Amino acid sequence: MEKRILYFDCFSGISGDMTIGALLDLGIDQDLFLAELNKIHLDEFEIEIKKGLKKGISGTDFTVHLTHQEHSHEEHTHEHEDDHNHQHEHTHEHHHEHSHEHEHTHEHHHAEKPHDHAHTRNLSDIYKIIDSSDLSEYVKTASKKIFYIVAEAEAKIHAKTIDEVHFHEVGAVDSIVDIIGAAICVEMLQIDEIQCSEINLGSGFVHCEHGVFPVPAPATLEILKGVPVYSKNAKKELTTPTGAAILKALCSEFGSLPEFIIEKIGYGLGKRDMETPNVLRVIVGEKKSPSTLTMLETNIDNMNPEIYSYLFPKLLDNKALDVFVTPIIMKKNRPANILSVLCNEEVVEQLEEILFTETSTLGIRKYKVEREELQREFKKVTTSYGVITVKYAFRNGKLLKFTPEYEDCRLIAEKTNIPLIQIINEIRADVENSKQ
Repeated sequence: MEKRILYFDCFSGISGDMTIGALLDLGIDQDLFLAELNKIHLDEFEIEIKKGLKKGISGTDFTVHLTHQEHSHEEHTHEHEDDHNHQHEHTHEHHHEHSHEHEHTHEHHHAEKPHDHAHTRNLSDIYKIIDSSDLSEYVKTASKKIFYIVAEAEAKIHAKTIDEVHFHEVGAVDSIVDIIGAAICVEMLQIDEIQCSEINLGSGFVHCEHGVFPVPAPATLEILKGVPVYSKNAKKELTTPTGAAILKALCSEFGSLPEFIIEKIGYGLGKRDMETPNVLRVIVGEKKSPSTLTMLETNIDNMNPEIYSYLFPKLLDNKALDVFVTPIIMKKNRPANILSVLCNEEVVEQLEEILFTETSTLGIRKYKVEREELQREFKKVTTSYGVITVKYAFRNGKLLKFTPEYEDCRLIAEKTNIPLIQIINEIRADVENSKQ
């Protein structure tokens, strides 16, 4: 069974706008995405999506423009004389997510005027916005989970309850768009599993409402407990709480790039100009996951062995994948056999019926097993003995082995009176020569 995996490569951190930019860059239909985003029923923002370059890497730039504010998107950087650049998405308590780089005049510094917005929203207000939307159940559930993770971290850092964490209007609108937009993109990509690399957090210090905070921000660190992180290449905040929460809520695994076949690659552009590319890379690939089967087993010590020759083909005819016997010694030193039947879940009941009615067993053990198998292909090949069926085995598209079909070789051996092993070896040589 194929598993579709989305992998976040966070070598330059992650923020909300970078996440959506990268996911859109995978080829998501932008009109459909915007139509889904409009289901939020808010008229406080406009969306700008455009292609751009960062250090020669082409990607998608996603920006939220707030229709009733002088600021555009919460992701912007305050340029300070002490060069403490930072990305912050403000809540009333210190929610941060800024990556748009532009200079603020003194009267627009959030640290100077923390209450310059019309009103604030708490978590329950945001939940109401999400619940009253026309979004899918997946998007609603995922979005609320991400928002809860952010609010929980902020509450712990500032010694408040979750209900006391208030998002400024600017920060809340941007966060709503980024978080819901990320969930929409994931649903549109039809992903089975999401994984992530180790996360570059950045370093340095930032100025915010509460003063000078270290990078990574306390909320970001709180969110990323249990996740592998590092700091390299930038005296800036690279990973924001929104970006961290998206990963924490959606990713099942953090670590190296998984073994899979790469299908698509997308780049989301950050708003910083750095020595290294300020981009988020996402990769979609397919991985063949092991098939899950059922093993039926029973110990038999009191059955006529002639019955096995009747039983095996009957089990196989009823869709058993494999049937075999293993000699054992049971209690009272009795010689016996373990009868094992490998099958798919849907035929377990009918095979159990055969085992109970056709053998002397009084009980059957069963358990799940995983089977990894090679891709197989059968071809007719012309050899010195005529046309023979040959079975080829591949792994990830690479030929590993091939085998002439036994029944074809057996019939030739009986007809020609040539040893079977000789026929098999000669046919293998013919097949090898035909590939050259």
